[in-house]
Amino acid sequence: MALSKLFVDTGLLRSNPDFRRVLIARAISLLGLGLLAVAVPLQVYDLTGSSLQVGVAVACDGVGMFLGLLLGGLLADRRDRRTLILAARGLCGLGFLGLAANAAMPSPSLAAIYALSFWDGFFGAIGVNALLAAMPHLVGRANLMQARALGMLTMRFATILSPALGGLLIAAAGAGWAYLATAIATGLSVATLIGLPSMAPEHGETDNPLRLMAEALAFLAGHRVIPGVVALGCLTTLATGIRVLFPALVESVYGGGAVAAGLLYSAVPVGATLGAALSGWATGLRRPGLTMGLVCMAAFACVAAMGAVGSLFVALPALVLFGYATAIASLLEYSMVQGHTPDGMQGRVNSLWAAQDVIGDGVGTVGLGFLAALTGPAAGILLFGLTALGLCAAVTAAAGTMRRAPLADPTLTDPMLAEGAGP
Repeated sequence: MALSKLFVDTGLLRSNPDFRRVLIARAISLLGLGLLAVAVPLQVYDLTGSSLQVGVAVACDGVGMFLGLLLGGLLADRRDRRTLILAARGLCGLGFLGLAANAAMPSPSLAAIYALSFWDGFFGAIGVNALLAAMPHLVGRANLMQARALGMLTMRFATILSPALGGLLIAAAGAGWAYLATAIATGLSVATLIGLPSMAPEHGETDNPLRLMAEALAFLAGHRVIPGVVALGCLTTLATGIRVLFPALVESVYGGGAVAAGLLYSAVPVGATLGAALSGWATGLRRPGLTMGLVCMAAFACVAAMGAVGSLFVALPALVLFGYATAIASLLEYSMVQGHTPDGMQGRVNSLWAAQDVIGDGVGTVGLGFLAALTGPAAGILLFGLTALGLCAAVTAAAGTMRRAPLADPTLTDPMLAEGAGP
């Protein structure tokens, strides 16, 4: 294989101005959101001295995000997606300005922080869902994996850089300026996205929200490819919860103190970044579903190895490989879900898919923490890894149609081609 084939294809950045707008806007937005992710916990802890209150603020954002995903799925299948993206980002910006104004008060309101965290999670999820549903319009089904990989790289670099910038800004000027910078970044991202074309979805026969969601659930239940793909993705999402065991593993198994813990937390993002950058080989797969099953099994084997061998020198490369494998699995899951979903259902299917991703991470962290409390961290992570490996092998073996399916359903109309657009 030529070395160039290993790397993600950057041709979309040169040939597709709409995708360039999205990627630039996404990078600006993520830089701003990174400041927010530091400012809210620090301000809440400064006001209350309570980690529980910090958790409540984060939970408000998560609840808002979950509800926003569900409503956003319905809206994205009934309203112009460009309008939804711009409106949702604008409303988020108002929430950030509200946080800045609250921080400038002599006695900032904790209730306002909770409410605005919910507000921003809710409208942020609506915008993200609309953008997910719009991607086949913007790049075409054949280019979804390249678009996702480039988006992942942008996200990784932004989330590495922005928290450090947030800490410096808060130390120098306070949380209020971090909120204001987030609002400015949001405004810049909206200005960048104004040039996107209109992206109206294909309409069905009903506008009843319950019937719309029931229609999407029936579509998923009867599909012969997507359920297997999502089941594998759900297992990998649960596995991301292994990070809650890193402190206990360092204390009781690996040793090395805070330095070792920091290395463990860094290893997965390093692997995931490599997965996004070195994903070019996956775009031409004839059996992406089979490959997804195999890379998921490799990821769970890495998890099991961490529990079976009590060595930091084994755990670190295992976590890098885990991060790489889960990144490739995520790219394949995204491409196959998008590629096998009709345009008129993109919003709802993406909302259900993203919601299970949010829930899966929470369930994984709590479940692994409970398992480690019963068995010890090493035995817990070994048991989880082996169980997930077995379930993954069973799903892959049972889902024959998924194993043989292409990245995209050739019988579905490509929204980009249907609109006469070109890259």
